[in-house]
Amino acid sequence: MKIVFSEYKSDYANYIFPYSIWAYPEEHETPADLFDRGFLPNSPNLDRFYLCRNVRVDLDRYEPSSENRRILRKGEGIEPGLVERQNFDFSPSWREFCKKYADEKFGKDVMSYDRLDRIMSAPIISHVMIFKDLKSQKDIGLVFLYIEKPHVAFYYYSFYDLNFFRNSLGMFMMTSAVGEMKNNGVRHIYLGSCYSRNALYKTQFEGVEFFNGFRWSDNINELKYLIARDSDKVDHHLLESDDFTSRFYPDGINPGIQTRQND
Repeated sequence: MKIVFSEYKSDYANYIFPYSIWAYPEEHETPADLFDRGFLPNSPNLDRFYLCRNVRVDLDRYEPSSENRRILRKGEGIEPGLVERQNFDFSPSWREFCKKYADEKFGKDVMSYDRLDRIMSAPIISHVMIFKDLKSQKDIGLVFLYIEKPHVAFYYYSFYDLNFFRNSLGMFMMTSAVGEMKNNGVRHIYLGSCYSRNALYKTQFEGVEFFNGFRWSDNINELKYLIARDSDKVDHHLLESDDFTSRFYPDGINPGIQTRQND
């Protein structure tokens, strides 16, 4: 991959000079190579990625917990189905369904019709997971996925009927997708970034791990520490913090990143 550093706001007084780290895949690479190194797509065309504190589930280690089973029971009567993008009809009614959800959850026109159409036609969506309420026979949810077997599934966007909040529909959809990808022989499902306590719901899966800048870590206490640190005044880099290293890496930082083996 080719790496580019995009400068962000500096803190000259404390000698903190932040850069966003972008990666561009080379001809011999697939998106799975970049996911594995801690990057997520910031272009729906999968031609540019950004490094971040993102969360994935190692599906070899995943087994449903009591909490996962509770969520799945709350969604009884809701049926998921996975289809390839080319076999999915993104009809005007689905378009309105997604736009209505986005306006309510993200803010009006944060996701415009044009943006939604561009995403829907881009390589970042290879599959769609559809959720149907069997009682009413209505489609009530939709997940956009990128799947590159056997290495990667990326849970990109979800849209659902907010009237089903008592069924914990959003969490049911994510839990269903995790189980579906395990059953499909995928090794990791990526669930997006985690920079706030509100995003910790993504960690409710056995086998969860997050990228901390130099390795994949399965220590959720470390993740919570980083989230708490974000809410305070920060005047030094994380790896300069004796508190961080003594708590989580008393034997020293190993900057090596273990990546997948070529098949």
